[in-house]
Amino acid sequence: VQLQASGGGLVQAGGSLRLSCTASGLSIKSATTAWFRQGPGKEHEFVARFFRSGSVPTYADSVKGQFTISRDTAKNTVYLQMNSLKPEDTAVYYCAVGSRIILSSSSTFSHYDYKGQGTQVTVSS
Repeated sequence: VQLQASGGGLVQAGGSLRLSCTASGLSIKSATTAWFRQGPGKEHEFVARFFRSGSVPTYADSVKGQFTISRDTAKNTVYLQMNSLKPEDTAVYYCAVGSRIILSSSSTFSHYDYKGQGTQVTVSS
């Protein structure tokens, strides 16, 4: 199983980026799919997720109205559209997939079965 994340980069404050995460070796169709981020010197922070095959995503309060998670099951890919980026959004962003994860654990990075390699997002002021 591999998760290939891409789309990170350097952007000015107020700009936008779209991250992609393509899974191979498993189907995301009924899996919990999530994005996390880790800023410098910080723990992994939950950003957004789809819990199993549910269609309504959950967001961290810090990104509500700013980020949008989506997925294309035909492409086995999860996306994170990030708008109005701020310097505090600077972090390495990770996608994660869990096939057996339970709801109460779905905001915890370590509980996911598979994680991508991370993609750096840097927002300059």
